[in-house]
Amino acid sequence: MILVSNINLPLDTDFNNLKSVVSFKGVNIKSAVLYKKSVDARRKNDVHFCCSVLIEVDNEKNALKRIKNSKIYTEPIYTYKKAVSKTRPVVVGFGPAGIFAAYTLAKAGLRPIVIERGDDVDTRKQKVDAFWSGGKLDTESNVQFGEGGAGTFSDGKLTTGISDIRCREVLKIFHKNGADKAILTDAKAHIGTDVLAVVVKNIRNEIISLGGEVRFCERLEKINLSQDKVSSIDVKKQNGEVYTLHCDKVILAIGHSARDTFYMLNSVGINMIKKPFAVGFRIEHKQEDINKALYGDFANHPALSAASYKLAVHLENDRGVYTFCMCPGGYVVNASSEEGKIAVNGMSYFDRSGENANSAVLTEVLPEDLGADLLSGIEFQRKAEEAAYNLTNGKGVPVQTVGSFVNGNDCKPTVSPTIKPHAIFTDLSKIYPEFINNSLRLGISALDKKLGGFADSGAVLTGPETRSSSPLRIVRNEDLISISADGLYPAGEGAGYAGGIMSAAVDGIKCAESLINSL
Repeated sequence: MILVSNINLPLDTDFNNLKSVVSFKGVNIKSAVLYKKSVDARRKNDVHFCCSVLIEVDNEKNALKRIKNSKIYTEPIYTYKKAVSKTRPVVVGFGPAGIFAAYTLAKAGLRPIVIERGDDVDTRKQKVDAFWSGGKLDTESNVQFGEGGAGTFSDGKLTTGISDIRCREVLKIFHKNGADKAILTDAKAHIGTDVLAVVVKNIRNEIISLGGEVRFCERLEKINLSQDKVSSIDVKKQNGEVYTLHCDKVILAIGHSARDTFYMLNSVGINMIKKPFAVGFRIEHKQEDINKALYGDFANHPALSAASYKLAVHLENDRGVYTFCMCPGGYVVNASSEEGKIAVNGMSYFDRSGENANSAVLTEVLPEDLGADLLSGIEFQRKAEEAAYNLTNGKGVPVQTVGSFVNGNDCKPTVSPTIKPHAIFTDLSKIYPEFINNSLRLGISALDKKLGGFADSGAVLTGPETRSSSPLRIVRNEDLISISADGLYPAGEGAGYAGGIMSAAVDGIKCAESLINSL
């Protein structure tokens, strides 16, 4: 097969019959199928698809000479190795990194034991829905903790900046377990929070069918070391009972919000370093306005889904401000995991049919902005979340119009906040230190020059967004093993080595591969 890139096709293209619309002079095409598709909206009077297409031809050498941007394509095949071990490896956490680490270990025949502090996805969803309806927060099973990790209540975005053969394998596994086939071809693929719940449960069942075990509502309490090697872990059940699980290899995929676990790791001497992270707010606009801003007269074309954006600026104060995890047709959600604190996130269902678009708008927090203590980043996040809770006396989630926050104008919202159960208009500048507020104000205004209407005074900010990434990195060597504990493999976002579902999943696979190779 030959992969041909940069083929521009109109929006009304029939992708089930590409052979009739893709042609090259002097080349007899036997078949043509879509490999990757993105929207090119750089010119509002000419919005079209930019595609890569796989074609089958009679004479590949001749075709390669005649077709620009073409190369021989061989489908990457990921091979799962087999291994034998006297003890079963343990995976801590069942978010993207933990899921794919456990899946890889199970395919190797190692029958992994997974411990996850939260509930299975169905029970977890019931608790989250109850919390969003005004019920009590479950600090062990919420938007951050439970089967699927924080990504379960998100847009299920599968975009990533990494280039790795494992990315294609992750997409295949997601599709095999219930994700729409479009994730294999869309450049900005997403699964949707509603579909993700089904997909992660199906992957879990496959892990179990291969001899693995998933223990929900069980939290890592302590890692026990013997001569700088993992010898066992202490695990706490939901009923408070603590038991010791003997093991010598642990993949630590705890996620970016397992603050108590970071404190435990510090207490037992696991080497960690502070790393940059980011904080800010969620910004909401009407999705139809985003569609018009990006697609112009093509905004209502049936071939185009809800438009998305990704923006960044570098300010004169040397801070960066950028958008993150944009959720077209989505909702802002209460993503809190600790009592007396508020954190928010965004999510979309697969159809992205909500009235609003939302995105995090964030600015950097650097290690030098914090105190000398290793865990000062966690306490910075906590202080902001507590301030947000106190702003509303715990009776709702704080919101403010963009015009009010940026310019101090007393303006009415033109967008209805989607946060549940209660949005309370107040002064968001009381959440963060002034250097954060100042950067966000400057950044929002600057981003408006890249996307007209971004700084619309009636758009709505909800805060705080504090969980975009981990403030710490668990230091590991070239074999992905902790430099402090042989047999401990820090993985994914919580360990500081990923930023999103795809990169976390790939990192989980790589840690599992390293563990397998050690056997």
